[in-house]
Amino acid sequence: MLQIDSYTPTDRSSFRALNHEWITKYFTLEDIDNQILNNPESYILAKGGAILMARYEGQTVGTCALLKMNDTEYELGKMAVTPTMQGKKIGQQLVAAAIDKAREMGAKKLILLSHRSLVPALHVYQKMGFRQVPCTPSEYKRADIQMELDL
Repeated sequence: MLQIDSYTPTDRSSFRALNHEWITKYFTLEDIDNQILNNPESYILAKGGAILMARYEGQTVGTCALLKMNDTEYELGKMAVTPTMQGKKIGQQLVAAAIDKAREMGAKKLILLSHRSLVPALHVYQKMGFRQVPCTPSEYKRADIQMELDL
């Protein structure tokens, strides 16, 4: 049974490993990735964001973060599911939990940046109600698609 919990400091290495795994498989780690992954407590949590961790049979198998942009907008980012658990709707459950958490935190809009080559992830986002919008400049060189969800 899948359990989705809030991040604790003991999750730091899992958060980094899960994201490092997918980013380096498809892209190159960027400076912004390293900043976030090396210190999620100060880069995400201390700024008013949240991190969720997905666990299956005691193993951490996925994660995603809500990065506070302003009082009403959050970025859904650092979404990862370990390859051995992909295809089991864990990503969809993480996105649903992140949407609920964002509403709880007062968000009116969720924004995400991704890459068109990540078709399974884009499918999950669309299924959860995100729609494509013009891509604004970002810190990520790999970002070529932006999606939003009004809450």
